[in-house]
Amino acid sequence: MSGKIFASFVVVTAIVAGIAMYWLQVYAYYDEVPVTGTDDVQMTSQATKRPEAVSYEAFQAIDSDSSPIRYRACFTTSMSVGMMTETYVTYENPEPLVAPKWFDCFDAKEVGFALEEGEALAFMGTENVLYGIDRVVAVLPDGRGFVWHQINKCGEVVFDGKRAPEGCPPKPGE
Repeated sequence: MSGKIFASFVVVTAIVAGIAMYWLQVYAYYDEVPVTGTDDVQMTSQATKRPEAVSYEAFQAIDSDSSPIRYRACFTTSMSVGMMTETYVTYENPEPLVAPKWFDCFDAKEVGFALEEGEALAFMGTENVLYGIDRVVAVLPDGRGFVWHQINKCGEVVFDGKRAPEGCPPKPGE
């Protein structure tokens, strides 16, 4: 009899632990990003090589202190993709990262497919928004925009414990 009780205890504990881990990964560490209404969406200008605020509406974003690549945002813009390509720096090799299902405005599969097909374009939001992490902005032809953080070439090397390659800014603390 005590074996059945022990086995039941182990099973119940495993189920509770699994549910807790799922909840912690998907819900617990995310916070809504407060909207400023003026500079929530920025793209790097070709002329100045600095991020500047762009025209946007319906901005919503989430972020987490637990990882520098958990930032996700959605917005709409009336700016044409053609005007953006003439004004802002495009981003090479964008890879949208999956957002939690409850943040349903951000569909990484849809954005990734649109980028692969050439329907959407990606722009440099802010290079090294955190060391080794770029903020990437992608815009679909219908004006829907998406923002995420992506590890850049400097971050890939440094986060593996190697020295920063030539052309990378010095690692903070070096």
